[in-house]
Amino acid sequence: MMTILLTGGAGFIGSRTAQMLLDRGVQVIIADNLNDYYDVRLKEYRLKCLLENANAKFEELDIEDMDSLRKLFSAHRIDSIINLAARAGVRYSIENPHVYVTTNVSGTLNLLELMREHSIAKIVLASSSSIYAGNPMPFNEELSTSHPISPYAASKTAAELLAYTYHYLFELDVTVLRYFTVYGPAGRPDMCYFRFIKWIDEGHPLELFGDGSQGRDFTYVDDIADGTIRALRNVGYEIINLGGGNNPIEINYMIAKIEEFLGKDAIIEYRPFEKTDMKQTWADIAKAEKILDWQPTIAFDDGLKRTVDWYLDNRDWLSDIKL
Repeated sequence: MMTILLTGGAGFIGSRTAQMLLDRGVQVIIADNLNDYYDVRLKEYRLKCLLENANAKFEELDIEDMDSLRKLFSAHRIDSIINLAARAGVRYSIENPHVYVTTNVSGTLNLLELMREHSIAKIVLASSSSIYAGNPMPFNEELSTSHPISPYAASKTAAELLAYTYHYLFELDVTVLRYFTVYGPAGRPDMCYFRFIKWIDEGHPLELFGDGSQGRDFTYVDDIADGTIRALRNVGYEIINLGGGNNPIEINYMIAKIEEFLGKDAIIEYRPFEKTDMKQTWADIAKAEKILDWQPTIAFDDGLKRTVDWYLDNRDWLSDIKL
């Protein structure tokens, strides 16, 4: 049986990827430090669902901790790694940039070093559309990413470069996936769609940075998880976008659809546009189609409706989740 080490496995994308792997009969070692960047109850909820499968094993550890990682690698025969452990959030990276470097850069380096020591050939590394800031759209993988506008984006760029170095020096097989605005059920409460659903439902004012005309290439979490698993195939070293591939969807449109699905009106309080935010994101996904035979399958309206329905089904315990 294939064994995958999936770091960040209690996270939003990680837990969905883990579930899909388990459904396919893969043994998954779920590594996560369960940090309190956002309410840990969401991570515990995801993890509880995963551990119902006998092929799931949980290790509470931090990829920054080389000693703990080394023990894990020594205790298990690992075939491939999916590294989804990361500090996320553009705005918070300005307040606490050091932790973004220690996790996203040093943590990635730890994994690469242990792959070399244990002769593990394959890693899938999660990156972000945030590194494309300032480039013309749609963003393709050949564009320069040398001008990140947040510590978060800079840390993701550094991790990509480290992965390339280890591919070049030690012939590791690396797929870097640049994710575009992932959304869906059981998502991160710091993401705008999660906050907007909760605020509109509870009648709280909705904080909107900018005028709402900014757009995102929203991508449903199941599509992202499917693309992540497909990226386990051998490619040498490739950077691949995973995004909706459509024209950017305006935040104002998303708000209107949430109002429709909830049957409630939003109370909007406008805030200044954040300097670190990107006005638009839009993925060129031709490379994903060619190399991974991947295309998104869930339309935005359908995915958002599933997300609102999940929220309504779990509203009792989500009511006191901190945003």
